[in-house]
Amino acid sequence: MTPRLRWLSCAMPAMLFAVAGSAAAQNYPQRPVRIIIPFAAGGATDVVFRMLAPRLSEELGQQVLIDNRPGGGATIGMDLVAKSAPDGYTLGVANVSLGVNPFVLSRLPYDTVKDFAPVSLVATVTQVLLVHPSLPVKSVKALVALARSRPGELNYASGGNASSGHLACELLMYRTGVRMVHIPYKGGGPSVASTISGETAINFTSVPASVNHLKAGRLVGLGVSTRTRDPALPEVPSIAESGVPGYEFFDWQGVVAPATTPAAAIGRLHAEIVKVLADPGLRSRITGVGAQAVGGTPRELGAFIRKELETWSVVVKAAGIRTD
Repeated sequence: MTPRLRWLSCAMPAMLFAVAGSAAAQNYPQRPVRIIIPFAAGGATDVVFRMLAPRLSEELGQQVLIDNRPGGGATIGMDLVAKSAPDGYTLGVANVSLGVNPFVLSRLPYDTVKDFAPVSLVATVTQVLLVHPSLPVKSVKALVALARSRPGELNYASGGNASSGHLACELLMYRTGVRMVHIPYKGGGPSVASTISGETAINFTSVPASVNHLKAGRLVGLGVSTRTRDPALPEVPSIAESGVPGYEFFDWQGVVAPATTPAAAIGRLHAEIVKVLADPGLRSRITGVGAQAVGGTPRELGAFIRKELETWSVVVKAAGIRTD
């Protein structure tokens, strides 16, 4: 047997397997698709994806199932995603914790960069910087000046260590060089209640958790965390336009798959997610729970995750945040 025939005889099984895999990916999906949410049912991320799943089922022609796997600061669910078969039938929901966990945990059961394939950004959730009405400030600039004059005296509440509110405020302190005292609570609700009562002076929380309190005058909104104003709070300026240029923070929700998932499957998923998110009815429903539908390419989500990792590697180290 010639060397060329010998090479072909050895390579043929692998070539046939690759062709078969490609054909299967092009016919994807042929059975239900599972989306693992690494958080408990009822939270903002769960609500958004339970809105998305029925519409995505219609477009894919297969049922999209939601599977909540909370625990470990989202690491339990994401580890399950990372170790699932890379065939497009198990997906995961990533959020800000994906970019933070490598720096607040001493050990991760997966590699954040190597073990996931980005599919699409889905939605973002704006945070609002709030203060108790008794605090003598009416702007972000005034708050920064007050905190600078009283280093380590002002306190701020959050829904827990490494929660969105905690990270948003740590980023603000990192950008401005001021120091305030973190008071973590067991959830966003108790955190907001503490600021309403005056037990804490400052808070970062989501738009839907703050709107009613702002309208009732129980809290004062100084700025939103995104670079532009939020449609739900048009009278509240962005923090970036209020004295902290370049400041930007938002919780986010994106779909990822196990690494090496076929490109054809990822392409189909991305196309259908973007198509569904363009529906005005669904976008309105997502806005109604305080999120903004986004969409985006796998490459864009991959670049966004790398940027998140760069940002939090610096901020978490400066703040000394640990969750274990």
